[in-house]
Formats: sequence, C-alpha cells, structure tokens
Amino acid sequence: MAKKPVKKSASFPTLSSFSEFDKVFDNFKKDLEKSFASFPRMDFPSFPKLPESGCDVIDEGKQFRMKMNVPGLKKNEINLNVTDNSIEVTGEHKEEEKKKNFLRKERHSMSYYQTIPFSEKIVPGKVKAKVTDGVLDVTLPKSKPTPTPKKRSVKVQ
Repeated sequence: MAKKPVKKSASFPTLSSFSEFDKVFDNFKKDLEKSFASFPRMDFPSFPKLPESGCDVIDEGKQFRMKMNVPGLKKNEINLNVTDNSIEVTGEHKEEEKKKNFLRKERHSMSYYQTIPFSEKIVPGKVKAKVTDGVLDVTLPKSKPTPTPKKRSVKVQ
C-alpha cells in the first residue's frame, strides 16, 4: 500500500500578522458602518426597563431591618406577606393611560416581587413598615433576640 502524503497544518500567526489582522478588521468595520449610515434610521419600540429594587437587610440584634428601593410605588401599592422566617414584598403601579397628546411616553406600569429569607425566626404580628422617598423600611422583631457580638480591637502588625 502506498502511503498518503501528510498535509502540514498552518502554523499560528505571528504577532506581526495579528496587528495586520487588526488593521484589516478595523477597515472592514469602518466600511460596514459607512454602508449602514446610508440607510434611513429606524427606531424600534423598547421594552420598559425593570426598576432597581435594591435591598439591604441589617441584623440589629433584637430585630432585622430591611430597606428596599421601591421607586414609583405608593404605600397603598405595596403588599407585605410575612411568615416566621421570610418576607414577601409585592408591588404594582398601573400608569393611567388617559388619551393625552403625548410627545414622549416612557413611564410605564411596573410590578415588584421579591422574597427575603431570614436566618432566625421573626414575630410576624409585630412587623412594622413605612415608605419614605421611595424606600421601604421594614422592622422585623426576632422571636429570640441574639446578643450583638462585642467588638475587640486587633493591632495590625
């Protein structure tokens, strides 16, 4: 049997050819951008952005304190459901869609949903909440308060 000749594979490009490749790619990109610039601009409707609902949970020893961003929601649009080890926060704001002569309409209806678990049991009947300047502030008393650990200073060497 005759042996088939073995084809040599192409070697990896050298550093100088990578820079040449970058130049070719940059030129291609510029040509492509020029081509698309000649087309008429089309604006597509965008999806509404999800609101930022950042949440902080602080262990204050006798209670947990939760602070959550709820921009655009009023207190009557927020619902809290508390169990002995979690809190469920839901909120819904419906934007009134009266026929007005809008030149621009970016505010939309929005809804929130988040469940926060706790590492210790809480007393659901004693939970208190308030909304101030778009921040939901909830105090959740613990069923068995934990002592706050004593701080000890350590010298850094």
